[in-house]
Amino acid sequence: MSNSHAQPLLPHIALFPCAGMGHLTPFLRLASMLSSSQNCLLTLITASPAVSAAESTHISLFLSQHPKVNHLEFHLIPSDPTTITIPDPFFLQWQSTNHSLHLLYPSLASASPPLSAIFSDFVVAPSMGTMAAQLNIPNYIFSPTSCKFFCLMAYLPNLLSNTSDICTLTQVEIPGLAPLPMTSILPPFRNPNHIFTSLILQSSRALSTAKAILMNTFHEFESDTLASINDGTALHNINLPPILPIGPLKDLDIKNDHQDKYYLSWLDNQPKESVVYVSFGSRTAMSDSQIRELSKGLETSGYRFLWVLKTSKVDKDDIQEVSDMVGESFMERTKNKGIVLKAWVSQQDILEHPAIGGFVNHCGWNSVMEAAREGIPVLAWPQHGDQSVNAEIVEKAGLGIWERKWGWGLEGLVSAEEIRNKIVELMEHEKVRSCSKKVGEEARKASGIDGRSEKVVKEIMQSLMQKRN
Repeated sequence: MSNSHAQPLLPHIALFPCAGMGHLTPFLRLASMLSSSQNCLLTLITASPAVSAAESTHISLFLSQHPKVNHLEFHLIPSDPTTITIPDPFFLQWQSTNHSLHLLYPSLASASPPLSAIFSDFVVAPSMGTMAAQLNIPNYIFSPTSCKFFCLMAYLPNLLSNTSDICTLTQVEIPGLAPLPMTSILPPFRNPNHIFTSLILQSSRALSTAKAILMNTFHEFESDTLASINDGTALHNINLPPILPIGPLKDLDIKNDHQDKYYLSWLDNQPKESVVYVSFGSRTAMSDSQIRELSKGLETSGYRFLWVLKTSKVDKDDIQEVSDMVGESFMERTKNKGIVLKAWVSQQDILEHPAIGGFVNHCGWNSVMEAAREGIPVLAWPQHGDQSVNAEIVEKAGLGIWERKWGWGLEGLVSAEEIRNKIVELMEHEKVRSCSKKVGEEARKASGIDGRSEKVVKEIMQSLMQKRN
């Protein structure tokens, strides 16, 4: 006899991010949101060993403060060190993850209660799509980049198959979207044999197997791109599932009692909107010469600054002292006007602080969404990956300024004078400041109660609940 008063079965979702803080962070934010606001069970799958210390730390802190989230540590097949030819440790981890994924199926198949859905990283779309089909559950691909760059990735197989030599193009014309200049196309995409390009091609060809594509963006920020996708004009010749904006995802409320946040106390003593925050993310390592030019540019701009420095892609290898990187004399001259530090900081806490007036940044998508949420003007300085495409979005949305002639961060040396001039422009550009505040209002509305992004998440969860019961 059926029990009409039985409690409904909750959906059980597995989340699987790939290596790199740029991939892990939005997954943890999504997991935190689902755990706190939706009735569901969650299992976080993480590849082991992690590439960076920051990843390990954030996973541990997240799990300690979200005890209801299950954790499945997925041990990768060790790579043969004698055959490694990939210099980038994150690309190598992506490749190792894909090579090891067949070992994950038994754990997914034996999950208790059974899984209702998988939310997987774009980088592992082919294998996770296959496993989801075998389990007879939907796979939602979560892409940690802008919608426009995602469209470029989705179109890449067509572009490379229809173009004999991509290097001869001056721009890439994606059906239904504004053309992208070749200067914004990251160099690896011009080589189909590059490991990064190869992984993207494999994943793009598997997009049609997904139930939907989740994006950490919002309608008002990428309105043209999302409108073209929704009305069928963009990528009309590609079999894409629905693209669902669920951003900007809120920051994790993770407390790290061992982290010294003296920089927040310093900000408390600075005037409103007087400080330039400088950070180039978790994977950007600047050359010594560029660091020197940036330090001169900051000093001569006359503005207060908070600068987070990195000299290596992997934090475990970042052993230089700050004073060795910028010089003791610089530290002494600017001790009353700025802070330079080498540490993992709470970027959202910094951007939320009223003393911050501008953000010099590489335009990694997580940073863009954080700046958008707080309405902080951005000086875009792309370094690699999706960042030139993202910089164009930032500029078009009115969130900041972009000096195109600087090119990719590793291609040349930007002088101190150029940097100084752009910082002054950023901090004194009234139109950008006004537009940025409007972007912040729209971002908070989208992800707030009954906002468009929140409604998308609720609809997904309701669909999974109905199937569960």
